[in-house]
Amino acid sequence: MALFANLFSKSGKREEQPVGRNRQLPSHLVAKEFGEVDVRRLGHQHEVFFSILMEPVGAEAEGWQTGVAMDASVSMQGLFGNHLVAGPQGRLPKDVAAHYERNGWIKHVEKDGQRLRIFSAEAWNDALSRGYVARSQNEVEAKARDFTRYLAENLDADGGTTVIYWACGDGSQIEELGDLTGADCEHAQFHGPVAHGFGQRTVLLPAVEYFVKRFAAARRGMYIFITDGRLDDLDAVKGYTVTLCEDIAAGRRNPVKCVLIGVGSQIDERQMEELDDLESGTDVDVWDHKIAKDMRVLTEIFAEVVSEHQIVAPTARIYDSRGAVVKNFADGLPARVTFNLSADSHWFELEVAGRRIKQMLVES
Repeated sequence: MALFANLFSKSGKREEQPVGRNRQLPSHLVAKEFGEVDVRRLGHQHEVFFSILMEPVGAEAEGWQTGVAMDASVSMQGLFGNHLVAGPQGRLPKDVAAHYERNGWIKHVEKDGQRLRIFSAEAWNDALSRGYVARSQNEVEAKARDFTRYLAENLDADGGTTVIYWACGDGSQIEELGDLTGADCEHAQFHGPVAHGFGQRTVLLPAVEYFVKRFAAARRGMYIFITDGRLDDLDAVKGYTVTLCEDIAAGRRNPVKCVLIGVGSQIDERQMEELDDLESGTDVDVWDHKIAKDMRVLTEIFAEVVSEHQIVAPTARIYDSRGAVVKNFADGLPARVTFNLSADSHWFELEVAGRRIKQMLVES
């Protein structure tokens, strides 16, 4: 077994987690009672953070404005169902291709020393109808519906979640789809931008600014950004976020929570982690990130929203893998907990309400 602190690169080789670097455990490996578990290596110890999986309650559940923003850059086209892939009938038969040739639906061009066949719209439509090609699965639409419906019905003060496309056109443009209720989401279709087209770059900052400025007077803001994580303006977003954190800490504006949701099979999680772990010099934490396929329940978006001042149980204890008590909560268990654990402890247990919740910190 290897500690999660020993991560694996894309090549499959194990990499030591740098001292002080925070790592979030994948959702499917987190105990169902927890919203998030993070581990930070500090010499011979690990600093462990966990939150209790729950929605905001009481005053923390009031005054929210919500938004869902879909990355509409070119790299997302296939995830919106706009790529053509092999269909159920398999390869295009020679006689069908010959039919397209006779109809003038296929053109032959020379490009980069290669002779290519270019299919017309008539050819693609016919091949689609006959099952020789199919559209790629629209992975974005289902997620956008789920998040929009959930936020509109369970959190938004007005019962409607603002939905936009971002990274359209030149990569910095936004296309507004309006404020959708839970009922609207039953039939909402998301196939990509219409006015500007898919973007040539992936510029996130305009989308963040859109929500922050539009809902500047809101008591709280929760904004979801669905993306494959390939950002062209990461440094600009970091700089803006630091200023935003400083303004929130100083009371110049109300709290904002932004959550990146990674979709697809080629997610650039490194950039998402950089925003998630951004040090602003304040106690304010604006960004979180999740991988859509790993999420167990939608309430995971609140993993970093619950308050450390919210008491969820009258007493609790935390034990290391040797059975020693490492933290005692005699005056109540908060919804957010941070504690230190020996680096060779492979798990911890939270004893609460007469039962123990075991959280592994190793992977087999």
